[in-house]
Amino acid sequence: GGEGMKMASQEERQQQHYRVAGSSMATGEPACASLPDSRQQQQQEQGDVEGTGLARWGPQHAGAKELAQLYSPVKRFQEWLCVILNISLISWNLYHLLINFSWDHIHLILIGIVAGMVTADFASGLVHWGADTWGSVDLPILGKAFIRPFREHHIDPTAITRHDFVETNGDNCMLTVVPLAYMAYKFLTLSPEAIYGIYSWQCYIFSLGLFVTLTNQIHKWSHTYYGLPSWVCLLQDWHIILPRKHHRIHHVSPHETYFCITTGWLNNPLEKIGFWKTLEDIIQRLTGNKPRTDDLKWTQKTK
Repeated sequence: GGEGMKMASQEERQQQHYRVAGSSMATGEPACASLPDSRQQQQQEQGDVEGTGLARWGPQHAGAKELAQLYSPVKRFQEWLCVILNISLISWNLYHLLINFSWDHIHLILIGIVAGMVTADFASGLVHWGADTWGSVDLPILGKAFIRPFREHHIDPTAITRHDFVETNGDNCMLTVVPLAYMAYKFLTLSPEAIYGIYSWQCYIFSLGLFVTLTNQIHKWSHTYYGLPSWVCLLQDWHIILPRKHHRIHHVSPHETYFCITTGWLNNPLEKIGFWKTLEDIIQRLTGNKPRTDDLKWTQKTK
């Protein structure tokens, strides 16, 4: 009986995901809707629990307020440092990729670029799933610095749209500093002949580093309901980067699917094979920990 109820519950949630997908994606509507419609959608992410005076979500939610206050000057410094290092390394590596460019292996270069985007999408899903599903804000160092933003995002989804460039992208810039620095080291030390031999691989590494760096900016755009540049809307409409209506599926409670937030290309295939659910079942059996318990705690916070 219990197993049947569990399966039924899973099926109901999946149907809810597909209803969201069907209503928001299958219509073929552009990602950048008209201004009034976009504002209405943004208001839907910030509501009140009727009759209680308590915010259901949004910046007035008790948990969202507490989590926002945990953003510290030390964290801000770390973000600034990583952004500066990252932009410097991307600029250096791009310059050297351009001056060493050759048409000889253009097919391998294009494959490397696309493979980098796919790898970045999977990496974004793995990190997003891990931080959404496990751990706690109370963990030493990691909790307030890296898990906190994920908890805040589920109870105040539009908070990310109020973050500046540094707060939005600082952590992702940190993740790519080491591989981009190693790539820069190779350009400094290797001969032109050696660089020619590894050029397509370097294109893969650069594409991966670039799209990991941009992931949270792309994520921010998927929550920005008006005022986006037309070129961002075009990239969303063509599903080159994460479309806004595609990402809305993840924000169906209890936030257990569609974790990939760079391009979103892998979300449907991973959902079809039950990838995240299988990982959660394995971890729960091995550790006894239930997924998303800390996330639920913050969602239910009232004071």
